[in-house]
Amino acid sequence: MSQTTRRSLRQAAPRPISRWVRIGIPVLLILVWLVGGSIGGPYFGKVDEVSTNDQSSFLPESADATKVADVLPDFLGADSIPAVVVATGDGELTDAQLSDLQGLADALADLDGVNEGVSPPIVSEDGEAVQIFVPIDADDSRETVAAVRASVTDVLPDGVEVWVTGPAGFTADLVKGFTGIDGLLLGVALGAVFLILIIVYRSPLLPVLVLLTSVFALCVALLTVWWLAYAGIVVLNGQVQGILFILVIGAATDYALLYVARFREAIGSGLARWDATKAAWRGAFEPIIASGGTVIAGLLCLLLSDLATNRALGPIASIGIVFSVLAALTFLPALLAVFGRAAFWPFAPKPGDTRHDIPDDLTAPVRGLWPKTARFIARRSRVIWILSTVLLLVASVGVFQLKADGVSSSDLVLGYSEARDGQEVLAEHFPGGSGSPAYVVVAEDDLAAAADVATGVKGIDAVAVASEDSPTGQATVEVDGGEAVLTVPGPPGSAAPEPTVVDGEVLLVLTLDAAADSAEAEATVVDLRDDLESELGTGAALVGGVTAVAIDTNDTSIRDRTLIIPVVLLVILLILMLLLRAILAPVLLILSVILSFGAALGVSALVFNNVLGFPGADPAVPLYGFVFLVALGIDYNIFLMTRVREESLVHGTRPGILRGLVATGGVITSAGLVLAATFAALGVIPILFLAQLAFIVAFGVLLDTFLVRSLLVPAVSYDIGKAIWWPSGLSRTDAQAARTLDS
Repeated sequence: MSQTTRRSLRQAAPRPISRWVRIGIPVLLILVWLVGGSIGGPYFGKVDEVSTNDQSSFLPESADATKVADVLPDFLGADSIPAVVVATGDGELTDAQLSDLQGLADALADLDGVNEGVSPPIVSEDGEAVQIFVPIDADDSRETVAAVRASVTDVLPDGVEVWVTGPAGFTADLVKGFTGIDGLLLGVALGAVFLILIIVYRSPLLPVLVLLTSVFALCVALLTVWWLAYAGIVVLNGQVQGILFILVIGAATDYALLYVARFREAIGSGLARWDATKAAWRGAFEPIIASGGTVIAGLLCLLLSDLATNRALGPIASIGIVFSVLAALTFLPALLAVFGRAAFWPFAPKPGDTRHDIPDDLTAPVRGLWPKTARFIARRSRVIWILSTVLLLVASVGVFQLKADGVSSSDLVLGYSEARDGQEVLAEHFPGGSGSPAYVVVAEDDLAAAADVATGVKGIDAVAVASEDSPTGQATVEVDGGEAVLTVPGPPGSAAPEPTVVDGEVLLVLTLDAAADSAEAEATVVDLRDDLESELGTGAALVGGVTAVAIDTNDTSIRDRTLIIPVVLLVILLILMLLLRAILAPVLLILSVILSFGAALGVSALVFNNVLGFPGADPAVPLYGFVFLVALGIDYNIFLMTRVREESLVHGTRPGILRGLVATGGVITSAGLVLAATFAALGVIPILFLAQLAFIVAFGVLLDTFLVRSLLVPAVSYDIGKAIWWPSGLSRTDAQAARTLDS
């Protein structure tokens, strides 16, 4: 055999390495993800070890209230959160009942997690109620409050009803609301996604492969976030955790569906598994990377926030999106490369199933929902986009009804809250601010002046100062001749107490007339700050406490909205310009998403106020809704317009728009349903913020999916024509590049 013949045979024979590549790469990728998922999976049960729901994780980092919270342990002796045990009887409390309540106070003082300084029972002026102040260790507040509530139940005096409220009680109820976030939330979200995928694909295997992609992305993301939280690099709380779970499940499924659509097209065109995998990966890579990058860019804009929980959400959610993209571009392609056509059984695609032909003759009949929609747009594009715009503008009017200026802590938990009921009872018999005082940190030399100012502010019931010489840790302050006079209950002739001084500063403790989370209390604290600034100068006195925290948090959230929303829009606009190589199309896409967000927020406001009866909304709700709706909503426009551009390069802009719509209609609609269902699952967690975010995002995604992306964007693009790509070359050469549509 000649050398030439041997060379020819070698060239004609299949190369063994090629077969190993086709088998080895998918198997290796699957093994890598299986290892990552198996390591990360158990961390679902360990989230509590690094997650915190205490107040500090939600505070604005540079606000006065936060600075006061940082120094409170120096004055009060321990890092504690006050709980208030309030008890009432059937009328005036008897001596026997009061004696039993003193025994209750003694029993509470012996509980683990309760710091020194449990007060004796303080009787109300009407004699019908008592309150007991219980300082709870901030590190174990949830467990300690549960122990206090259990102890109260065990030793409850006859004829007496008791509630545990105060800041520690509200924190415990809030944490309890997040209890089902691991099991219930994930179960509802995954169940809804699985049901939708079964209906869409009518295949028992494909939904499993898609959900495996999402679940393994979440496992590896959680593993990464857990160790970052453990190292103190990020702050993880229940709110951030819930959003991370939902975001990864929804986004990973969306990206997976886009890849599945491309793979189905390739299989339907007759390509073998490996060739179909390569073709699908090339077609899905750019839109998935662009979509993921857009979401990450939008989320990272939250780093501009001054709220710790917002700043934490940005990088944590971005990590989730990174692994969602990686799973959709590596794990799922590997799975489909292994299963091939069998993944779609029993309705595997056949040659010709995935063609997206629109006849030249616009009067000719077409079959299928999306071809009919494309034909409708071709005939009535201007009417469609004008009517769609008007509809969205009308729906946006409801935005003016949105009450997003903050809600009281008693309204954060939906359903039953012992702390909320106890606060109502407390307010009936004691000053509303009992147990949740306002704090003022001032220089020791300014004590008298600050106390004099506080005494004159309407809404302040009592003025005291932190004092180690007092059994209760506080001494009453009165101003006499410009001097501060401190007194505590005791026998005549007792030594006058001295204030606790830390670094030359003292701590005033002010009891408010109104409940700490009420509008009246907020007005009192605002007046107090204004008067202190006028009397002592800017920055001379720092005002903190529950009410001040609420004020500073709301103010910071409003500031964040004003700053972050324009930045998100600008960042996403630049990404779209780079992706589409145009200016006009990205501007129109951004405008469409803004319209969609306005409509979603307007309808949500009407539903919150008139249907669900919510008391209002946190100022961060519109910000979170905007970030998720704009970043995720633009995904569908990216899916659509990247395909439109691809088709336009071959067939011309207007035919390309119709082809792109038909090609992406089914997958984007499925993705929108999945994302809406996953965010709607947040509603099972009885927290007001998450319930409102769930409705806004779910409704907004559906609106964007079925109206904006299906009708508005294609119609306005079709009406404008090739100028949509201005100033790129496609806007000038489109007429020459356009070809006759395939029949």
